[in-house]
Amino acid sequence: MPDNSQVSTSFSELNLTERDKKVIWHPYTQMKNALPHIPIVRGEGVYVFDEHGKRYIDAVSSWWVNIHGHSHPHIAQKVAEQLTVLEHVIFAGFTHEPAVLLAERLLPILPGKQDKVFYTDNGSTAVEVALKMCLQYWDNKGTPKTKILAFKNAYHGDTFGAMSVSGRSIFTDAFNSLLFDVEFIDLPDESNISNLTSHISNLTDTACFIFEPLILGSGGMLMYEAKYLDELVAACKKAGILIIADEVMTGFGRTGTYFACEKLIHKPDIICLSKGLTGGTMPLGITTCTDEIFDAFLSDDKLKTLYHGHSFTANPIACVASLASLDILLQKETLANIKRIEAKHALFLQEIKAHPKVKAVRQTGTIIAIEWETGNETSYLSNLRNLLYAYFLDKGIILRPLGNIIYILPPYIISDEDLDYIYAAIKSALEEV
Repeated sequence: MPDNSQVSTSFSELNLTERDKKVIWHPYTQMKNALPHIPIVRGEGVYVFDEHGKRYIDAVSSWWVNIHGHSHPHIAQKVAEQLTVLEHVIFAGFTHEPAVLLAERLLPILPGKQDKVFYTDNGSTAVEVALKMCLQYWDNKGTPKTKILAFKNAYHGDTFGAMSVSGRSIFTDAFNSLLFDVEFIDLPDESNISNLTSHISNLTDTACFIFEPLILGSGGMLMYEAKYLDELVAACKKAGILIIADEVMTGFGRTGTYFACEKLIHKPDIICLSKGLTGGTMPLGITTCTDEIFDAFLSDDKLKTLYHGHSFTANPIACVASLASLDILLQKETLANIKRIEAKHALFLQEIKAHPKVKAVRQTGTIIAIEWETGNETSYLSNLRNLLYAYFLDKGIILRPLGNIIYILPPYIISDEDLDYIYAAIKSALEEV
C-alpha cells in the first residue's frame, strides 16, 4: 500500500499552486503555458479569497452557477442537516423526499406545462437526456425521426450528444468526424425570420429543435429577441418538431425573469436545467418534460424504456441544496436585486457603447457583454483574452473573457458599489489594454 505520509512530506515545502501543477489537469487549459492557478481558500458573498488574503469579486458567478453568493448560510444549513439524515441512495427502485419535493416545487414555476422531472448530474447530461427523449419518442411512436435542428455558434455541453448539437468550433475540432449530423440555422432576426420559418415548414424528418433561449453563452454571449424565437418555436410545433429549451445558463433569473422561456408565447416540450439549480453549491442536472413525452415511454414493451441513469441520480444533498436555493430565489428581495442589476447594466451600456474600442455591447437581464474592437477577426484564442484576464485579476475582479468579449454575470447579491468598481475597471481597460 502507498505510504501517504511520504507523499505528504514530498509536497510539504511547496505552496498550493506548485502542488496543483504537479497533479492537476485543469479544464479548457493548455497546461504547457498556463498561468499559475490561483489558490482560493474560502468564499463569502460575492467574494473569494486566495491563500494570501487577496479578495476577488466573482463577477462571473464561478462559471455562471453561483446565483446567491458563496457559502450562503441558508443553503449551508440545509445541506448540513441533510448530511446527518441521508447522503445518497440508489434512485432505481427507491425514492426520497428531497427529490420528490424539489420536483413538486419546481414544475409549477417552469414555463408552460412541464409534468415530469428526470434527474442527472450536470448541464451536459441534462441535454443528453433531452436528446434521447426526443429521438426515442419518435421511435416509440413508430415514426422514427433522426435529424436535429440547432443554432450556429450554440454551446450545449461537452459530452458527445451535447457536442453534436453545439456549433462546430475549437471545442469540437478533434471530434467532428464522430459527431452526428445536425442542421444548424442562423439566429433569427427581422431580416431572416420569414425564410427560417418557411424552411422549417418543409422539414419532415426532424425530431427536435434545441436552443439556448435569448442568449448563446459560450458562443460569445450572442443575444436575440424573444419574438423571433417565438416564431421559430411556433413553426416547429406546426411541423411536428419537438422543442428543447436549454436553460442551463439562462434559468433561475439570469435573463430578468425566472426562466427565459417565460418571454415566449409558445412553450417548450422539454427544459434542461443545471448551473444555478443548486445555487452553485454542487452538481445537479434536471431534464423536465410534458406528459405527452413521458406517455410515449409507457408500454408493456420494455424496449420502450428510457435506458439512462447515473450513479448519483437525484442525490439527496444536491436536491436539498436546490430547495434551499429556490427558497432564496423566490424571495421578493431576490427579484428586486435582479431588476436592480438589470437597470445598472442598462445605464453602463449607454455609457460605453460609443467608445471607439467597443465593437458591440449587448445586455439581457443580469448579463452584459462587451465586445472589444480589435481591427480584425478574433476568436476564443485571441491573445487579447489573456491580457484582459490578467488585467482584471490584478484589480481583484474575476472576469473570464471569451476571446475579445468580456461579460459580467454576477451573483444577485452584488452591491451597487461592487458593480460600479467593475464598470470603472472596464472603462480603464478600454483606455489601457
